Amino acid sequence: MFRLLWFNFFLVFSCLFSNVVLAQTESIPNETTLKVGVVGSPPFAKYDEQTFEGISVELWQEIAEINNLQYQLIAQPGVKVGIDQIVAGELDILIGPISITAERFQKVAFTQPYFDAQIGLLVSGEKRSVWSRIRPIFQIAVISSVGGLFFILFIVGNLIWLAESRRNPEQFPKHYIRGVGNGMWFALVTLTTVGYGDKAPVTKMGKAITSLWMLITMVAASSLTAGIATVMTLLLSAEATEQFTQPEDIQTKQIAVISGTTGEQWAQTYEARILPSPNLDQAVERLKSGQAQGVLFDVPALKYYLYQHPEAPFKIADVSIALEDYGFVLPLDNNLIRELNIAIVELKQSGRLEEIIDREIQGGFEN
Repeated sequence: MFRLLWFNFFLVFSCLFSNVVLAQTESIPNETTLKVGVVGSPPFAKYDEQTFEGISVELWQEIAEINNLQYQLIAQPGVKVGIDQIVAGELDILIGPISITAERFQKVAFTQPYFDAQIGLLVSGEKRSVWSRIRPIFQIAVISSVGGLFFILFIVGNLIWLAESRRNPEQFPKHYIRGVGNGMWFALVTLTTVGYGDKAPVTKMGKAITSLWMLITMVAASSLTAGIATVMTLLLSAEATEQFTQPEDIQTKQIAVISGTTGEQWAQTYEARILPSPNLDQAVERLKSGQAQGVLFDVPALKYYLYQHPEAPFKIADVSIALEDYGFVLPLDNNLIRELNIAIVELKQSGRLEEIIDREIQGGFEN
């Protein structure tokens, strides 16, 4: 009898102890405060010293609520710094518009994608004024070329006058100014291949000079015609010629990028002359000041900037540099990723993720 009572007591005690241990084990993740880094630009991450907003932040808040997670949001200066903090164990999770790349996968783990974004190029969108179109005509190189042409006409006019003035004074008078003037007129008519026929050499020397001048003008006239056609096309064009139509067009161009982002990597891939900046605002300032010819960054962030600054003389070029997926970052040995992925899928299937994205983007555009 005593043994039976002792055995029952042992069973009851074992069950109670197991339940306590199991309850404590299950509550550990909920009681642990996760250190969550926040990085990126609006509309995905907007934060100051006290508040955090944006698509990535609200998505994380929904995920944390589903999994009953305790957390502390910590602002990060950049994606590279945030990933280094994950690797060092200083952060448990990094959220924001973080592109999933093979290079980053070697150091950290990613959740499944929650947003697919395009890498684009912000360029100047100002319409060219009439003066900006005709200004090339008044550049030193053009003026010197025109001056050189008139100098050559002057030399040929003198040679024709010297050869013809004695035997052909009717067409090339002995008076220097009138004679050389007629000689220059003859040289110009020959150059343009108009061929009025009102002036013609009669001496052997005059014909020899004219023959040589005709051969020279065969090349000069075609080059001059092509140059004039090009200038007139630019003058009559209502818009500036699109400079960037394919990714390779950024090669050797001055392109502003945000340090540590995939935009910087793509600029390196296409051999652009990179101007690194700590954030989007400073990159845009480089474009505004003329230091850069474009800003390479995520299209959602560029669109958000344009809506927030409608007066800005910029536009997004009609060129797609790359397509990338956004995900949250965790350490390689983290066992929380399965729960996060399940929550992301649930939010996608329920349409809740799309609601968050639409509200944040439209709200940012309306502000």
